[in-house]
Amino acid sequence: MHALKLFRAALITGILGTSLAVPATAMAEDPPPTSSVDVSSTTLNPGDTFTVTETVYNKIAIPIEGGKAALYAQGANLTDWVDLVSCTGATICYPFNGQHFRGDVGDVPPGESRTVVFTFRVKDDPAAGPFVLVDQFIGDNYSFDAYTGPTITITPRAADVAVSLTASARSLLTTRITYTITVKNNGPGDATGIRVVGTYPAGLVWAGSTCTRVGTTRSVNCDIASLAAGASTTRTLSADTTLLTVGSLTATAQRTASSPDDPVAANDKASRTCNALTGLIVHC
Repeated sequence: MHALKLFRAALITGILGTSLAVPATAMAEDPPPTSSVDVSSTTLNPGDTFTVTETVYNKIAIPIEGGKAALYAQGANLTDWVDLVSCTGATICYPFNGQHFRGDVGDVPPGESRTVVFTFRVKDDPAAGPFVLVDQFIGDNYSFDAYTGPTITITPRAADVAVSLTASARSLLTTRITYTITVKNNGPGDATGIRVVGTYPAGLVWAGSTCTRVGTTRSVNCDIASLAAGASTTRTLSADTTLLTVGSLTATAQRTASSPDDPVAANDKASRTCNALTGLIVHC
């Protein structure tokens, strides 16, 4: 009986010991993915510079020969959005087949990793976005699966061109009203092909402008070839009263064209009103 109890105790101890034991392989850390990326920014404007850090890892038992860190855009050409500026951690980085980018890291022994930092510049007129970044570790003798990375959003290229208008009056035999049109580019992009149309009110007589008069009308075209983000410029339009000029005199200035798209319509137009008691007495 005593021998039977000892046998049962040994059996229970063996079962418990087996159930509590953790295999050494389960305790080991999982290997890193064969490729992964970290992006310095996922929301970008045309012309912005950003970095993509790609780490590749050889998880198989043979060396990867001629290893390359590769970057793609899912279902599209990454080269449509960005240009390669430089890279570190690779012997050479380059666009491949006009579609994606690669960084050569040489032979990678089993269990080792390599890291490449790509520096890209968003094109001035990139393809429509957003796009999904895809990374992959490929070699001359073996290629691993591609991984889906972060989504990168490129905001539309835009330039907010704002128009303002002031007026001043100077009296001699009659009164000359000089309107000053200020055009400012609030950005974020540079603006080109800007046209602002200025119009002076009825009851006044043309007296000159730094813009181009439209025929014999009361309007002028103020054309500005380019205006950098944050910059501003002014144009003037002058008109004279007559002895019969009285009442409210309202002039306007309005942006009618610019490139790229102007995202803010509220500041595209401005007006200024002067009041004439007579042709000699005008308040602006």
